[in-house]
Amino acid sequence: MTEREADARRASVALRAARAGADVAAASFRTDLEVERKGEKTDVVTQVDRDAQRRVIEVLEAAYPDEPVVGEEEDALKAVPETGPAWIVDPIDGTNNYVNGIRAFGTAVAAVRDGEPVGAATVCPALGDAYRVGPDGGFRNEEALSVSDVADPEAATVCPTYWWDFDQRDQYAAATRAVVERFGDMRRFGCAQLELALVAAGALEGTFTNRRANVWDTVAGVALVRAAGGRVTDLEGNRWRHDSEGLVASNGPLHDDLRAAAREIDATEP
Repeated sequence: MTEREADARRASVALRAARAGADVAAASFRTDLEVERKGEKTDVVTQVDRDAQRRVIEVLEAAYPDEPVVGEEEDALKAVPETGPAWIVDPIDGTNNYVNGIRAFGTAVAAVRDGEPVGAATVCPALGDAYRVGPDGGFRNEEALSVSDVADPEAATVCPTYWWDFDQRDQYAAATRAVVERFGDMRRFGCAQLELALVAAGALEGTFTNRRANVWDTVAGVALVRAAGGRVTDLEGNRWRHDSEGLVASNGPLHDDLRAAAREIDATEP
């Protein structure tokens, strides 16, 4: 088996596992859920998150029984191994949306080798959309993904992503102000993987944060953006990795504008 064939198989398994987890989530969507809080008032979890992650891992272990799994819930690893193959799982990205009956949530699975994604999928069952990326490129429901060609900031729609807790609301305010002062419009979906997928699909021109994002919230979506012709860096313009500080994902032409907006967030710090 060639390396490309091996990567294609991993991408296929990622999609299959993401669909399996998304099916678990979809079955309980808009039902009476028991909601727990992890610490922050807006950081919630349900038994469905745990059940969906277990289902994803079942699919992964059936195909690759000896490979490590990094996941948001329970006792999965929390850091990506620097060498060798691994899997990254977010059983329900956008749990806050999920528990409130908002359709913007999804199950994300990424296959990585030496820390770099080789295949990934984000399945958003309530939206009817399945995003996937592998050696053959990036797709949404089998339609090839392509970032937008908008080059005028005033015609762009941008999303400040991730979350700033109540002790960082000055940064949240700075992020939104940077968007509304520089760009045509702003969206926020509360689901980082979906936001990155929408950049890949050309629905958004960019998304950014100054924070170090969790790998399960980002790696699959970053792979989609790059496969669709976009650019993803840290705040300094270096190629984004799973351990980077900050994240800027764009269609390319507006990348420097996005980086400038992201840097304005940290300018609020004393």
